[in-house]
Amino acid sequence: MHLGEKRFRWHVRTGSNCAHQGAGPPWILFCSYRKLNYILSSDTQMIKAYAHLLMPLSSLAVKRGIYDKFGEEGLKGGIPLEFGSENPWSVGYVFHGNAEKVFKEFFGGDNPFAEFFAPDGSEVNTAFGGLRGKGVAKQDPPIERDLYLSLEDLFYGCTKKIKISRRVMNEDGHTSTIRDKILTIDVQPGWKQGTRITFQKEGDQGPNIIPADIIFIVREKLHPRFKREDDNLLYVATIPLGKALIGCTVDVRTLDDRLLNIPINDIVHPKYFKIVPGEGMPLPSDPTQKGDLIMYFDIRFPERLTPAKKQLLRQALLT
Repeated sequence: MHLGEKRFRWHVRTGSNCAHQGAGPPWILFCSYRKLNYILSSDTQMIKAYAHLLMPLSSLAVKRGIYDKFGEEGLKGGIPLEFGSENPWSVGYVFHGNAEKVFKEFFGGDNPFAEFFAPDGSEVNTAFGGLRGKGVAKQDPPIERDLYLSLEDLFYGCTKKIKISRRVMNEDGHTSTIRDKILTIDVQPGWKQGTRITFQKEGDQGPNIIPADIIFIVREKLHPRFKREDDNLLYVATIPLGKALIGCTVDVRTLDDRLLNIPINDIVHPKYFKIVPGEGMPLPSDPTQKGDLIMYFDIRFPERLTPAKKQLLRQALLT
């Protein structure tokens, strides 16, 4: 067995010289394999010869256990059946022979040392906890919060100020403090439910951490009179059966507090609706333009009729 291979096997088992001792087998393996590549960086053929040792150890924990107990022979030849369980892993492991593929899968690229340097060639700061993940600062997942707005807020537009508390790094670069900050959201007329407002990197700060984005998602509050559908407003008017048959005028109070008198001259049947153009929500692209008001009707039937009224209805409707 080559001296380099012996070193690699020993480093993998012990984690010796690993900057992340105590971090578990993945980091031990990562550091050991990097160390071996540094030692053998001038010998491409030798690196290819050792690539088969990395693939089984980096893929599955069960293969790592097999390697520790039975060695390379156990990986290639399989577990002896007498050591197996109900479903022994008795099929031997075969290296696919592509060392470059192992490199790219393990280090995320062709250069195993690239993550230690920024694009400008400067070294990555690994203070206070060392490398995160594979050595590069990673941004925390975005923080999403609902922003509930009334239809009036979305009709006129408004300004919302939201106080957040976040962790901010102190000047020493190692300690942090919880501080409050006010985020200002300028709500534009016509914004729709689901509109996302992003404040970039306003999350908690920390060593080797890119603060998370804070995203507010517009949600519409329930309204006592209207329901929104895209740029239109839906309104349900309750009228008695008599007015549904002979016609009437329906009063509608708008979001901007105007009173509309809508004449209904048609016979109102259960599927009837009336469109009032230009009385809906402002269009986000051009708030001077508006959607429509769509009126539906809830027809109220009488609970009882006198014989005289029934006779009148027979004469009016059935003759």
